[in-house]
Amino acid sequence: MISRLRVGIIADTHDNISAIDKAIKIFNARRVGLVIHAGDWCAPFALARFSKLKARLVGIFGNVDGERPGLVAKAAEIDADLHGDFAEVEIGSVRIAVIHGKDEKVVSVLASGGAFQVVVRGHAHRPEVKRVGSTLVVNPGEACGYLTGKRTVAILEIPSLSVEIVELK
Repeated sequence: MISRLRVGIIADTHDNISAIDKAIKIFNARRVGLVIHAGDWCAPFALARFSKLKARLVGIFGNVDGERPGLVAKAAEIDADLHGDFAEVEIGSVRIAVIHGKDEKVVSVLASGGAFQVVVRGHAHRPEVKRVGSTLVVNPGEACGYLTGKRTVAILEIPSLSVEIVELK
């Protein structure tokens, strides 16, 4: 049984090395035990930066991750768990679905289905924390900051399921 765990959540890094490095610094300082990346890494060199992370890394692909074989190879090299377009993570009794979120209908079905306590998604490039029934949906926003000018990540506390959106400055 997990008594308490911090989970870092990041998405839409889009090769922004400066943002990735700042996110890793925050995750390491906050002593997160797991980081979930909800896709759009872009290139393997961006994923390689996560080798400095002092936590387990689980991720999925986003819609702009065209260099998938290279990303898979780099993930194996740094001992990260890179799944396809979807991942399930279990932490104690908390089940987390991870999807990039390009298809809003799929996000909605996952959130309203009741099988997961948390759905982590990206793609929309804006931070959002909301409840859909008993499921918490978390979008950390865009780590890259390209569309909104704000670079953000999220920190999820387990088992309380409280979420903090953190700006990368």
